[in-house]
Amino acid sequence: MNIHEYQAKALLRDFGAPVSDGRVVTRAEDAKTAAGELDGPLWVVKAQIHAGGRGKGSFKEADAGEKGGVRLAKSVEEAAEETKKMLGRTLVTHQSGPAGKQVNRVYIEDGSPIARELYLALLVDRQSSRISFVCSTEGGMDIEEVAASTPEKILSFDVDPATGYHPYHGRRIAFALGLEGQQVKQCVRLMGIFYKAFVEKDMEQLEINPLIVTEGGDLKVLDAKLGFDSNALYRHPDVAQLRDETEEDPKELEASKYDLNYIALDGEIGCMVNGAGLAMATMDIIKLYGAEPANFLDVGGGATKEKVTEAFKIITSDENVKGILVNIFGGIMRCDVIAEGVVAAVKEVGLKVPLVVRLEGTNVEKGKEIINTSGLDVIAADDLKDGAEKIVKAVKG
Repeated sequence: MNIHEYQAKALLRDFGAPVSDGRVVTRAEDAKTAAGELDGPLWVVKAQIHAGGRGKGSFKEADAGEKGGVRLAKSVEEAAEETKKMLGRTLVTHQSGPAGKQVNRVYIEDGSPIARELYLALLVDRQSSRISFVCSTEGGMDIEEVAASTPEKILSFDVDPATGYHPYHGRRIAFALGLEGQQVKQCVRLMGIFYKAFVEKDMEQLEINPLIVTEGGDLKVLDAKLGFDSNALYRHPDVAQLRDETEEDPKELEASKYDLNYIALDGEIGCMVNGAGLAMATMDIIKLYGAEPANFLDVGGGATKEKVTEAFKIITSDENVKGILVNIFGGIMRCDVIAEGVVAAVKEVGLKVPLVVRLEGTNVEKGKEIINTSGLDVIAADDLKDGAEKIVKAVKG
C-alpha cells in the first residue's frame, strides 16, 4: 500500500526526521489560509498523487508552457493561485501512465534553500531477504537512469537482521555521499530513524529523493515516498487509515475485497489463472502468439465458486478486454469449482467476448461436463498452447 507525500512526511516527523512544515489542501478556497500559516518567504506547491515524476509531469489540456505538478510561489496569494490551478485536474507523469491521475489534494510547504541534492532509499532485497540501503550523490534524478549510465555513483548494501542498524552503517552512507563534520552525525542519526521506521511499520519501500543539504549545512527530507506490506496492515491500523482508495484502480480495489491477486494491464485478453507462476506463463504465451494480456489474475488455490464469479466480473468490467482465457491446473483448486464459478458469472453478467477455457487436473472431467452442458458459447482448449492460440485467433479475427 502506498501513501501520499504529506502523509509520509508526517509519519517520518513522528519518528524524528527533519521535514519542512506544510499544510494539505483539498479545496481551493482553503489554500490562502493554509499558505498563510507557513513562514515563507518561499512556498512549494505540490500535487499529491501516487506517482513519481510530478515535477516533470504535465496536466492534460494545460496551457502552453505551464509548469508541472511541483511549483514555487513567492507569496501567499501566488501559492493559493497555483493550488487552484492543480486541484481537480489530471496530472500525467512517466509513472502514472498516459491516463494520468486526478489531483484531489495539494500540499503547500515552506521552501528550503538547497545546497546539494542526494538520493536515499531503504528496500527489501528479495535476493538476500534483508533490508537494503541504497544511496547516491545524484539526488533529484531518476535513479534508474543513474544506475544505467553511472552505476559507480550508487552505493547499496544489506543490513544483517541479527545485528540490525549500527552507527557504522550511517557513517558508510555519509562518506559515500561526501558529507562532512556535523553532517556525518546527522546522517548516522537520520539513517537510524529511517531503519527504525521501516522495521516498526512493516514497510516495503522508503525513498527520499531528494534528501538535501541545506545552505546552512543541515540534512532535510525534501520528498518522501513510502510503501507498506499490505499483508501486515492488520498490525498497523494507523497506517491502514492513510489508504486513499481514489488513487487505486477500481478493479484492483474490488479484487482486494475478495482476496484476489489482480493487477490491471494495458492488453486486450483477460486472464483467469490459479497460481502466480502459471499466471505469468499464461501472460507470456499470450504475448508469444501476438497479443497482450489485460491483467494478471491469480484466484489462488482455495478459491470458492463465489470468488471465481467475482473474478470473472472484474475481468469483464474492463472495457479493453476483447477476449478471456481461463487457464486452470487443478491441484488444490478443483476444476469443477472453477467451471461452476465461470458458468454462474456468465449467466449473471453475460458474455460479449470470446471465452476460451482450459482445464486440467483435479476433477477435470466433471469441470468439462459442467462447461459443456451449460449452453454457453465457450471454446474448449486441450492445453496452454492450444488455449493461447485459440484466444488470440478469436480476438484478432
